[in-house]
Amino acid sequence: MNKNTVLIVEDDARIRHLMATTLKLHEYKYDMAKNGKDALMQTLSNRPDIVLLDLGLPDMDGLEVIETIRSWSQVPIIVISARNEDQDKIEALDQGADDYLTKPFSVDELLARLRVTQRRLAQLETGPRMEEACLKNGGLEVDLARGVASVNGEPLHLTPIEYKILTLLLQNLDKVLTHTQITNRIWGHSQENDVASLRVYVAGLRKKIEKIDKKASCIQTHIGVGYRMLKVI
Repeated sequence: MNKNTVLIVEDDARIRHLMATTLKLHEYKYDMAKNGKDALMQTLSNRPDIVLLDLGLPDMDGLEVIETIRSWSQVPIIVISARNEDQDKIEALDQGADDYLTKPFSVDELLARLRVTQRRLAQLETGPRMEEACLKNGGLEVDLARGVASVNGEPLHLTPIEYKILTLLLQNLDKVLTHTQITNRIWGHSQENDVASLRVYVAGLRKKIEKIDKKASCIQTHIGVGYRMLKVI
């Protein structure tokens, strides 16, 4: 897998250099920024492939950095923050972050999150156009043109809502989607009772997949946050 260029946005010199050393040892190219203004300038001028972003920056909140970047770029953003409440994660993900890593973190976990993001980038670069695509993850497949889903070639008999959820998760493989992001895409709004309904639909979807092949069920629950479709390797 080709290594991508990573922008490290972190005001703590110790953590910043720890991440830089880790990236260098694993042959990643990287740039560093100490504050939000510098992060925005470097993202605009250097066009990094991935951004590692601390939320507690000295000049502006990291959420504002995410919002600004998302106004003109879809570069993957992995938040790395000491804020560990579910609401903090939800706000960052809803604002447009692709993943969330809580401090203190292990080097192995950081590298794993980078690999996940790289896989998503590679899929976007090499995958067929969506209107022609069959979305696949292991034995799980959705034929977008025909509007049908299957596991190991065996048809999945899904409700329209289950089909929409499955398609959305496959289109965002390895990415955490919050309850709000999913319900907005499925129902066009996000109300309190929508989350309860979503849980029921996801449970039903899992059950139907596992009935054919338990190994094919790879929908990961992030309690209080949302769901992620794990990539089957």
